[in-house]
Formats: sequence, structure tokens, C-alpha cells
Amino acid sequence: MRKHVISAVSAALALGLGLTACGSGSDSGSGSGGDDALVVGATAVPAGEVLAYIKKDLAAKAGLDLEIKEFTDYVLPNTALQEGSLDANLYQNQPYLDEFNKSKGTDLVSVVKAYLPPMGVYSKKVKDVTGLADGATVAVPNDTTNEGRALKLLASKGVITLKKGAGTDASPADIAANPKHLMFKELEPAQLPRSLDDVGAAVINNNYAQDAGLSPTKDAVLLESAKDNPYANLLAVKKGNEDDPRVKKLAKLLTSPEVKKFIEDKYKGSVLPVTSG
Repeated sequence: MRKHVISAVSAALALGLGLTACGSGSDSGSGSGGDDALVVGATAVPAGEVLAYIKKDLAAKAGLDLEIKEFTDYVLPNTALQEGSLDANLYQNQPYLDEFNKSKGTDLVSVVKAYLPPMGVYSKKVKDVTGLADGATVAVPNDTTNEGRALKLLASKGVITLKKGAGTDASPADIAANPKHLMFKELEPAQLPRSLDDVGAAVINNNYAQDAGLSPTKDAVLLESAKDNPYANLLAVKKGNEDDPRVKKLAKLLTSPEVKKFIEDKYKGSVLPVTSG
């Protein structure tokens, strides 16, 4: 990941400089790339890489001036989008977006689904999640949506059982049965790969796993199935900007055959393309 870029963005935001490191802050969506540039926030992998491919190989032909701003967390891209220094972002799923709008009072909406990055369970202690020791600690994301997603993934293998009706916001309080007496450690999603030496297993979001050099298809001891999976990452904008011609161009490119092939060739099953909204 380009750490110097991330550090500059994060520092500017932390100092309260109006999110100017991510764009102009103009309601018209004109970022530092000029009036015609579409400024899109993204995490580095896979969103940043997919957008970089579009910028390099597809955008000019489609008449799209694309500017990419990278982030290391899941909050600032939505904050910047709401405040107007981004025109769009690409990194989150619908359950996360819904929860963010509810908790933060934002009005961000989905434009199109782009790809599915399966969440996985990783471990340096076991080769199968069912082999976790009694009383083992499992690190999980500390935000509501991703924690619920992590628990559902563990439940899909029978490691735990969730209460009937537990939804996308499930927490350890919703665990009905825990035969291995697992302990759950809530961490910032970006910190999860670093926890692997200290825990029995960690449930890690795809982008942070890949950014840490982990291969979802090779290293995960349990990986989400694509079937009926609600966690496809989506292109999001502030409500009212769905019909921006630049946004429509990017949405079309994200679901194009060219991007589908790029995702299949580059990620080899670690990220799955979505070809319709």
C-alpha cells in the first residue's frame, strides 16, 4: 500500500482540515483533478486496484476523468463522501452502508454492486477452523456489521450457533451455543492481520487480508461462499447524485466484461466479479 499517500490523507483529516486532502470539498464534486474529475475514495485492495485498472485502461475511452483517493479505514471514506470532498466511494457492502447511515445520520446510497471480496478466517495455529482449541481466542472486527458477518461465518461451520433471528448486526451476545468456549477479541479491522500471532484465529476482511500478504483462497482456513452473499462491495454516492453522468460512466465500467476479466485474472477467486447491479 502506498503508505505516504495514506499518511498524508489521514493526517489532514485528523487535524480537521475539512477533508481537503481527499478533494476540494465542493458540492459539485470537483476534486483536485478539476471540474470534470470524478473523485472516488477507496481502500487499496481490491477497490484501489480495480479503480486504477479502470483509470489506466478504460476511463479515457469512456470519457471519464477519474481521480482515486485511498484510505486505510472504513469510516473516513463515508465521512468524506457525506461532506462533499469525495464524489463517490468503493469499499463497503450494503449492510455496512445501512448501519453507517443509521448510526451517523448520513444519506449515502448504493449505485451498483461491483465485486464480492469474501471474508475469511485465518490462523497460524490450525488448518481447519473446527480444530480450534477449547477456550481459544478469536479476533473479530469491532464494527457492528463486520462483527455480525464474522460470527455468521463461524456459525456456518458449526463452531458456534447463533440465536434464531440473529441478523447482520449479530454480536457475541447473540451466541446461543459455544461448545469450544471460544473467547472473542474485538479489534479494528485493519489490526486483525497483526493479531494472528496472539490469537487462535482471526476473521479478516478481504482487503486487509490481501494488503497483509494473505491469500484468501490459499491461506484462509474458512472462506465465505458467494452463494446468496449480501456483502458485495458497491459504488456509493451521496443521495441525489446517483444520476451524475460521471457516476453512471463509472458504474457501467465497474460491471463491464473488461473489469470482470481483470478481477478473474488478477485475484483468481480471492475476489469475485459482479456483472449486474
